[in-house]
This record gives sequence, structure tokens and C-alpha cells, in this order.
Amino acid sequence: MSRLHQDRSVIITGSTSGIGLGIAHAFAREGANVTLNGFGDADEIEKIRAGLEAEFGVKVRYSHADMSKPAEISAMVGGTVSALGRCDILVNNAGIQHVAPVDEFPLEKWDAIVAVNLSSVFHATRAALPHMKAANWGRVINIASAHGLVASPYKSAYVAAKHGVVGFTKACALEVAEQGITVNAICPGYVLTPLVEKQIDDQAKVHGIPRENVIRDILLAPQPNKRFAEIDEVASLALYLASDAAQGVTGTSISIDGGWTAR
Repeated sequence: MSRLHQDRSVIITGSTSGIGLGIAHAFAREGANVTLNGFGDADEIEKIRAGLEAEFGVKVRYSHADMSKPAEISAMVGGTVSALGRCDILVNNAGIQHVAPVDEFPLEKWDAIVAVNLSSVFHATRAALPHMKAANWGRVINIASAHGLVASPYKSAYVAAKHGVVGFTKACALEVAEQGITVNAICPGYVLTPLVEKQIDDQAKVHGIPRENVIRDILLAPQPNKRFAEIDEVASLALYLASDAAQGVTGTSISIDGGWTAR
């Protein structure tokens, strides 16, 4: 039995690869209509979109909205409502990263990370909430990070933005708590995605050490279970938070970090 009511509509930002694409597969498998979003090769994105439709018999659309541009984010939400009839679930997943010491951090990288990782969460939620309020039901699921709860060096912009996502999650949840809408954050540890692959290369350059040393001694050092989290683990938690079974779960941040933040 599906964990979602039929014909639910979900927007997943940053869903053409990695965690976002895994979440898109999970929701489509449960019968939700999906709006994909993200950058990439146009032919490959269309292949993903059409493949999800064919495999799961749901409607899947694609928005090329740039998550650093508020007007495009608003248009993505409006386009979803026009095409799919509703906007029930919003998964704010889009994210970028740059690794550098604070005093060497490029200004344009700081601005871009804050725009995509934090401000887009506000803009997308702001656009989606009126539709959720009208239906007296909605789910906002923010993909934060273990770095929304703890810090690591050389990631000042990312850590600041993800801490902001956790704070925004709490504030927004309080505002809509009586309107059938929940707002939660998922805080994964390291998941082996294209974004993390880039971090491995960047950290190797910063520290002047081989990739395998970055994985063992830096990335997985704070995760007691010494393994990358799986995309399916994050997607399964997102499905639970979107279900009626989670109607009492709101304003919280749930970690999938192998015990990292238990220290």
C-alpha cells in the first residue's frame, strides 16, 4: 500500500542527480506526480523525466528554474500548480559547495552558496505555502545536513547556510502548525553524491593528500559507523515525513549521520 494519497504533487529542487533524484524516484514509486528541477544535459534530463513517467505511471515535469533567482523559483511553483493541479509537498534539496579558508573564501562563492542553499528554501516555501494553506494540508521537507547542526573547517558558507535552514525550519513550522502543514529538516551525514565527490577532490587539494585519505581521515572521521549514508535512506525518511503517519512530526531536524552528532 502506498504511503501517500494518490495524486499528491511534489516539487523536488536539485533533483536531476544525487539525493534529489533518489527522492524523486521514491515519490514517483509511491504514486506522486513530480516536478524535477536542476541543471544538466537536456537530453539526459528528458530521459530521466520520461523514464519516471513510463516506469511508475505518474506525471513528471521538469523546471529549469535557477535556485539563485527568486522569480524563477516562484514560476516553478506556479507552473507545477498549473500543470499538476496542486502543490502538496515541497522538498528543498538544491545545494552547492565550495571549500576554502574564511580569509580566502571567494565573495561570489559565499553569495552563491547562501543563495542556493538557504535563500532558495525561503523563496520556494514562500511560494508553496499559499497552495498548501488552501488545501489545509502540506509538507515542507528541507534537506539540510549534519553541517546544519555541527561545523567543519573550510566550509563556512555551507555550514552557515545549513544552520540557517535548520532555524528556518523551526520558525516556519511554528507558523503553520495549526494548518495541516508540517515543516521538517533531514540532516544527512556524508552521502556519496556528485557534490560529495567534488568535496573529496577539493579537500584533497586543500590538504595536499590523496583522495582515499580524505575519505578515511576527513569525511568519515566524524561518522562513528564509518560508512557513507545511502541515498535510499534519505529518500525513505522523506517519504515518511510526507505521509499522514508523520502528521505530528514538525519543526524538527532528523539526522542520518551514523552517529556523528551524538558526540
